[in-house]
Amino acid sequence: MITLKKILVPTDFSETSKVAVTYARELASTYHGSVHVVHVLPDASVQPWAFGVEAEVMGLSTPEREKRWKERAHEQMKQLFTEAERQELDVRLVTQVGHPVQQILQYAKDQAVDLIVMGTHGRGTPAPTSGIAFPRNPPMGSVAERVVRQAPCPVLTVRHPEHEFVAP
Repeated sequence: MITLKKILVPTDFSETSKVAVTYARELASTYHGSVHVVHVLPDASVQPWAFGVEAEVMGLSTPEREKRWKERAHEQMKQLFTEAERQELDVRLVTQVGHPVQQILQYAKDQAVDLIVMGTHGRGTPAPTSGIAFPRNPPMGSVAERVVRQAPCPVLTVRHPEHEFVAP
């Protein structure tokens, strides 16, 4: 029998990632599992260019920038689920700093995740109403490919648009 108690959804807030969240939501509901949503920020001390000129203009130190990006990412992750869904599905919202592939794989191992659901060919997206763009991540397609190869559990990849199995 298949048991999916812990489902990990890496997100870069793209439309493709939102489709992956939809799949994870339905699978967790069906199997009475939990959903772990992870967003990975680049390490600003190693990759200051990843935060763009806007952050430099604001005059924020690296820890302050990182804190601000984490707060924004957390708010965006909260918007992926209603409050009732977050409670029912035991949704965990996590922001990591580092290389996306490494952070996703490490989180999956540390949490003994049963399934990773992720989009392919996603892109970074602007932060809502802030006027400051979220840092660009590498294309999720390349991240997804490497996660599939190295994951400690099955990986379901989804594209957008594609044939949808989950009814709206």
